[in-house]
Formats: sequence, structure tokens, C-alpha cells
Amino acid sequence: MNRLDITEKIITAKVSKGIKWSDVADKVGLSKEWVTAGCLGQMTFDAKQAKVIGKIFGLTAEEIKWLQVVPYKGSLPSQVPTDPLIYRWYEIVSVYGTTIKELIHEEFGDGIMSAIDFSMDIVRQPDPKGDRVNVVLSGKFLPYKQY
Repeated sequence: MNRLDITEKIITAKVSKGIKWSDVADKVGLSKEWVTAGCLGQMTFDAKQAKVIGKIFGLTAEEIKWLQVVPYKGSLPSQVPTDPLIYRWYEIVSVYGTTIKELIHEEFGDGIMSAIDFSMDIVRQPDPKGDRVNVVLSGKFLPYKQY
């Protein structure tokens, strides 16, 4: 058994039970974005959170322990994503990555946007020409230090 096995079990239970990620997040007490990332194997749950997840998805005590193991993050099945939605994010970074970098450096100086001290919000934005996906990413700025 490994973390990927648990992720697959969670997804199977989600589909068979008709569970929504937002409902899971409400029960855990965290954002739907973070909880979804955790259920998909990209974040670590503490014991209390893992127990809630385990109850929702019918996990065993051993499987619940796997939710508390630090995962190998950023693991996609291929270097260039083939899933069309994920590929569009890859495309956004390929096209706009240098622009984002330039504008962050101009505003903040030499440093990075944290993906650890970070939040994300994904909402539907109604639009008469077709609903839009509104994604807000917010990461703490971490300047490079001189030493």
C-alpha cells in the first residue's frame, strides 16, 4: 500500500458516493482547494483532519495513517502535462511566466512567491458570454537574502 493507492480509493469513493470537494472541505474546516490537494496526495493532513477524511471516504486505520505522511509533491505522470486543463496551466506559465516574474520583481524586488505560505480560491464567475473560471493565487513574497 502507498499514498497513490489511498488517492485512488478516495477518488473511487467520491465518484460512487457523489461527494463534492466543497462538502469534504466544510467537514474538515479548511478551503476546498487545500483539502482537494490533500485528498489528491499533494498535502499532509494532521491526525484529526485525516480521521475526518477517513470517515467520509471509508478508509481503514492504516489508510488514514497514509494521509499523514509527507507526500512527494508536484508529481505529474509526465513532464509536459497531457490533460487539456492541466496543459493550459502549463501553457499559461510558458507564455506568461516571464511576465509574471518581471512584474513581481519590479513590484517587490528579487525574490519568489511562496507556494508554502500560499492560498488559492477558485470560483465560477457568471458572464453573459459564458461563465468564466476565476482563480486567485496568493503567496507570501520571500526576498532573497544577502549573506
